[in-house]
Amino acid sequence: MKKVTKGFAPLVALALVAAACGGDDAADEPADAPAAADEPADEPAAADEPADEPADEPADEPADAPAEEPAELLFDYGVSDDTIRVGMNADLSGPFASLVSQIVEGQEVYWEMVNEMGGVAGREVELVILDNAYDVPTHLANYEEMRVEDESGVVFFTESTGSPHTAATVDMLSEDNLLAIPLTWYSGWADPDLGANVVEINATYCIESMNGVEYLADTFDAETIAIVSLAGEYGQDGAQGAKLAAEALGLEIVYDGEGAIAGGDQTPIVTELVAAQPDIVWMTTTPTTFAEIFGGSVAQGLQAQWSGNSPTYSYLLLNTALADALSAYYTFSTYTALWGANDSEGMNLVISEMQKRRPDAIFSDNYIRGFLEAMTAHQILMAAADAGDITRAGILEAFQSAEIDFMGLAPNQTWSGDPNDYIVRETYLYDVDASIFTPDATVSDADGSTGNVLAAGPYAGTAAQAFTYEGPCFVAG
Repeated sequence: MKKVTKGFAPLVALALVAAACGGDDAADEPADAPAAADEPADEPAAADEPADEPADEPADEPADAPAEEPAELLFDYGVSDDTIRVGMNADLSGPFASLVSQIVEGQEVYWEMVNEMGGVAGREVELVILDNAYDVPTHLANYEEMRVEDESGVVFFTESTGSPHTAATVDMLSEDNLLAIPLTWYSGWADPDLGANVVEINATYCIESMNGVEYLADTFDAETIAIVSLAGEYGQDGAQGAKLAAEALGLEIVYDGEGAIAGGDQTPIVTELVAAQPDIVWMTTTPTTFAEIFGGSVAQGLQAQWSGNSPTYSYLLLNTALADALSAYYTFSTYTALWGANDSEGMNLVISEMQKRRPDAIFSDNYIRGFLEAMTAHQILMAAADAGDITRAGILEAFQSAEIDFMGLAPNQTWSGDPNDYIVRETYLYDVDASIFTPDATVSDADGSTGNVLAAGPYAGTAAQAFTYEGPCFVAG
């Protein structure tokens, strides 16, 4: 696999700061989008020569009619006669670097496998990986570098880290006929007015919150809830989902901290939570901030059950003094099956390919997300190639009717029709058990574990099933 990297950071060490993925930049609001690009260049090129004509068959035994194939394969920017370039605008040095670095590595392994089998349309897939450092201006600069309308551009963004970051590019994606797979589960991506070129995967923050709150309420007979979040598309989309679930289930919100997380001192939030004494707490934040609020509250005697939107928690927190408290009080909510949670074709593929190509890689569930992103892009690219058009516009058209088979790693997905009919409503819940966590394991270790034990999933609660999607649960500004 050809790979171009810029600013690629190594995996972060197993320590609390690294485990918590850094600061709280997730609260940033989207930057203004730059002005529209120049008009597109000339029509896309076609492959040089058609295939040779088949030999004549004997007159008395006519051959079966061959399957109809496109007369030519159209392609334009980011594609040459032997290469297809896909871009990754990824946080490799910011607050989610430890997570995203492993997702990128999962994609690398998947595309190595694809290239070994012949690539896509006879072309090798080349990854162009740029670090956005979870910074919107840097994300936009990376986009400008990869959007160029020649062979040095990309034909697809298979990773776009961050909700405000991806939101800042939606107009340019539309102008450029480019698709982007976001590492963000914001509920706005299913809205055709916002996310027409955004290939959202799995359930949204909003739906995830509904399922997580309902699961906690049913499992622990909860009557009261506290909600704590960052501001912005990530934090408040999750908080809104928790509120929708609370209303549907008749839970009393004893502390409403939607958007309350700001700055470095979380003592006021800890004080409010301890005073409110909720039965359950739902959070949408970064692991660093979660660790501070959770640890402070438990230390002051709060015995609530906790969960939150997936990026809130890092399994590396089991390497800290919080391990026992997490085992007692935390349920991990996420969007997919985790490593070894089932015996599906997709799970066996992830495990076997990671063990084959990265035998010494740190044991982690995060490689699965990398495979899901790459599987999505691969199936869309193959559909476009089958239609004879791997131009940016042709790939966009293939996406609009695609049906993605995740082979048991997550609920299958399509983006055709009414968003209310195709949004994913199933998520997964895992018990946290620090006693089975293996901090020094690699993917080759048969007993490797991130300390997560499947409790429910694919799971869709009554609130999520009854929810009518009419647009984002949260809209900034």
